[in-house]
Amino acid sequence: MNRLRLISIFLLLTATVVAQDTFPGLSAIMTAAEKKRAGLERLTPDELGVIDAALIRYYMRVVTGVGPLPSPEALAAMQRADQAAAAAAMPRPAPSLWERFGLTKLPETDWRTQPPMTAKVTSWQGGNRFVLDNGQVWEGLDPIPFELPGKQIIIEARPMGNFALKLDEKSATVRVKRLK
Repeated sequence: MNRLRLISIFLLLTATVVAQDTFPGLSAIMTAAEKKRAGLERLTPDELGVIDAALIRYYMRVVTGVGPLPSPEALAAMQRADQAAAAAAMPRPAPSLWERFGLTKLPETDWRTQPPMTAKVTSWQGGNRFVLDNGQVWEGLDPIPFELPGKQIIIEARPMGNFALKLDEKSATVRVKRLK
């Protein structure tokens, strides 16, 4: 029964389209009884528009002699190609300063989630520089008021890539930066 409905709709459509330049749509060419028998009253205007567009495409292929309709797989491939082309055509943001020099920006991490580093100070290296037992060299951005050699220290992350030195959990902090 569904095939019969579709065939009758197609024949009615073909006859109507041949007589007119533009297709007015299924709703305009069918009587109320035909629409009810075909079940078109249950469709939304968008669903009716999809059917109208498919019929127009089919009719145009028949009239122009372009050839048979592509298979569903070929249609899906064409849609994917259209989407890829649309994505490629979208404007890209201007490259950042990093990208212009061929560098990638390091992923940003929240300084509050960085665990503190504990290490032992082995020696001073100049007025405000000190060396840790792991080989790192650090320098105070402010004068360091502590006697550090031989002591266990804590270096914590701070905002904007900065660090702070502490002797223990209760001591004052001193801003430091890593040199090596």
